[in-house]
Amino acid sequence: MMVIYFETSALLSWLMGEPHAAEVKSQIDNAQMVVTSSLALVEAERALIRAESQGILSSGEAEKLSGLLARSKSSWMLMEISEEVRARAGRFFPAEPVRTLDAIHLATALMFMRVFPALELLSYDQRILRNAAALGITRVKR
Repeated sequence: MMVIYFETSALLSWLMGEPHAAEVKSQIDNAQMVVTSSLALVEAERALIRAESQGILSSGEAEKLSGLLARSKSSWMLMEISEEVRARAGRFFPAEPVRTLDAIHLATALMFMRVFPALELLSYDQRILRNAAALGITRVKR
């Protein structure tokens, strides 16, 4: 079963129509299951608000993308930021320094790997990818 951990950098690339958007959509469409942290949704919603407030998106465009996010997430498996995720995020990672939100994503992916050992990470964040490789989390093949 192809299970993809959808990290925020990839989510925003798709949502905002950035250069990798088609690749991200294809990967997500081909996955049997998409998993992510509830944090990714907060980050995406904040990014839409920020883009609208900076004039990058009109209010109509932001609303349309917010709706797309809401429809899409209904088929994803979300993990809340549990005590176990917080505890792991607060520990050392192989390629420090790691930002707090990145640590939460990495910790969440590790928790999902307990259930889905073949989980693949979809991310464009180099800090996350370096740590993921060192932690044994496979990157989605492109």
